[in-house]
Amino acid sequence: MDLVVEGRAYVRGKLGHWAIGIEDGRIVEIARSIRGAERMNLGDLIILPGAIDPHVHLRDPGLTDKEDFATGTLAAACGGVTTVLDMPNTLPPAVTAEKLAEKKEAIARKAWVDYGLFAGCMPGADIEAMAPMAVGFKVFMGSSTGRLLVTEDKDLARIAAQVNRTGKVLSVHAEDENLIQHDVESTPPDHLRNRPAAAEVSAIRRLSSLPGQINVCHVSSAEGLQALKDLPFTKEVTAHHMLLDRDSEGKAYAKVNPPLRTKEDRLALFQAFISGEIDMLASDHAPHTIEDKEMEFDAAPSGMPGVETAVPMMLALMKRGTVPVEVLVSAMAEKPASVFGLEKGRLEVGRDADLMVIDPRAASPIKVNNLHSKCGWTPFEGREAIFPHMVFVRGQLVVEDGDPVGERVGRDVVVAKRSRS
Repeated sequence: MDLVVEGRAYVRGKLGHWAIGIEDGRIVEIARSIRGAERMNLGDLIILPGAIDPHVHLRDPGLTDKEDFATGTLAAACGGVTTVLDMPNTLPPAVTAEKLAEKKEAIARKAWVDYGLFAGCMPGADIEAMAPMAVGFKVFMGSSTGRLLVTEDKDLARIAAQVNRTGKVLSVHAEDENLIQHDVESTPPDHLRNRPAAAEVSAIRRLSSLPGQINVCHVSSAEGLQALKDLPFTKEVTAHHMLLDRDSEGKAYAKVNPPLRTKEDRLALFQAFISGEIDMLASDHAPHTIEDKEMEFDAAPSGMPGVETAVPMMLALMKRGTVPVEVLVSAMAEKPASVFGLEKGRLEVGRDADLMVIDPRAASPIKVNNLHSKCGWTPFEGREAIFPHMVFVRGQLVVEDGDPVGERVGRDVVVAKRSRS
């Protein structure tokens, strides 16, 4: 056995004192005590499964002035995220098997944490050719960063049927382009006016007859939640849609797609989250440079960083008793692992030894100078957070006390899964 990590661990749905035996990157034993091997006694510190962020934009290749795979995955690791699933709207976009392979080569050996790549779906795309390399597929029903857009029901139906045959998940940016306006904007409320909740509801209804496993990304409105009530889809929410709204300060820094909505929407999302109605916590980490965000509001790009701050803010709310530990662990780790078929997300024999170790007494305000994203800003400056004391990826320590240690160990989860089978 390579290592035994001992402390207050979240095992089988509750916290208790456990020793976790790790060998060759996987959990091989969980017991009250384990003899032998190198030991790491963490006392009263809490051991949780590493988080899986099912929705990031790490901008690599082609947009690396905003972020790259090295800086983005280091930010993830420092936020307790041990696996990221990266979206296809890079330059060039990952919408063919060739471009997906080129992207894999461009990011190889850069990652601090494990990763999977989404393949982008366009009308006429060869879904089956991309499937062996992709952790899932992505459709944009509404315009956002890049030019990936599918607006016709016949194209959506064809894509969904093809993705269904591969057995992969289809994640959807659910805003109906037909209901998005493009009037001049100068404030976040203007952006909301142009992208109303009705666009989200319409997109969800248009998806309702499609086959396969569909995941609705970044649900942002109370109406969207209601439209999803009786549908068999999984759904994500972001920290920014639960904690910020159209009246939050920030000018273009608060510009994001889907938009920040009303206080009532924000509270409805948060209540659904803490009630366990939301499947996955996603950051939709979408960094842009400060220069981008200092442009006139109408010209500034949409998106904000969040992969390093989303889980720590939720951990602080867990410490306060606002977010139940079982809800947070499910949304940040267990359910994403289940949805995307990863041997991760739980402290369980046979799973990857992806762990975060937290000190619940170590809450502190977020400070941008302590963060690791290349973009150099955050909408959450001053918010209370609990950043992990340690983070392990497959049993290897990659973060300690907020700083990287060791080497970049991240690997492609699709390749790893094939090597196991």
